[in-house]
Amino acid sequence: MPIRAAERPSVATAAKEVAGHAGALARLGLELARLEAKSKAVALGLGIGAALVSLYALGFLLATIATALAIVLDAWLALLLVTVGLFTVAGILALLARNQLKSDPPVGDNGHG
Repeated sequence: MPIRAAERPSVATAAKEVAGHAGALARLGLELARLEAKSKAVALGLGIGAALVSLYALGFLLATIATALAIVLDAWLALLLVTVGLFTVAGILALLARNQLKSDPPVGDNGHG
């Protein structure tokens, strides 16, 4: 059924409704962004917590290895062996990182000098 001229909303009324809907849409978009950011912050916090607990677990594992070695060696020698092993792993990782950095060309360098 067609709307009679007297029943049609004016352009000003329609513009106000559109502006109201646009404002509501903007508020909902901001609320959604806030909730997503909060969710990601919680996930990041949990990830950091897991990394920290893993670091402590690694420390306890190394202490366990040193204690197990101390059964057959003096305690100071067991601790020294674990420490040397850790420095060896750190050195190998540092050399691998240095080689990786040397082999990767800088960003934007096409190799034609």
